Amino acid sequence: MNLDPLTHPTVRAAIEALQSGDHSAWTALFTPDAQLYDDGQPRDLAAFSQGALGHERFTSIDAVKNGGLDLSGHFHSDQWGDFETYFQFHLSGDGKIERLDIGQL
Repeated sequence: MNLDPLTHPTVRAAIEALQSGDHSAWTALFTPDAQLYDDGQPRDLAAFSQGALGHERFTSIDAVKNGGLDLSGHFHSDQWGDFETYFQFHLSGDGKIERLDIGQL
């Protein structure tokens, strides 16, 4: 899959880690108290990370907005199948992910 549209370095590193199932690279990008929201509902980031990495991935990146912090595209989950999704990254002052909003389109 082409990651060229991902121009923000933190977002690109996060998606590369997600795509390859690299749990340690993924978690290193987040602040210790990072929050995850799934379709607007709070969700445990550690539990999501454990279940998603290696089992979920983008199959295409269709749009990148907000300076590279928001993306949407087609997604595959071994558990839930194929669907369109969005990821919105919110970064701390030091460039770590402090909040991630995900959901279906």
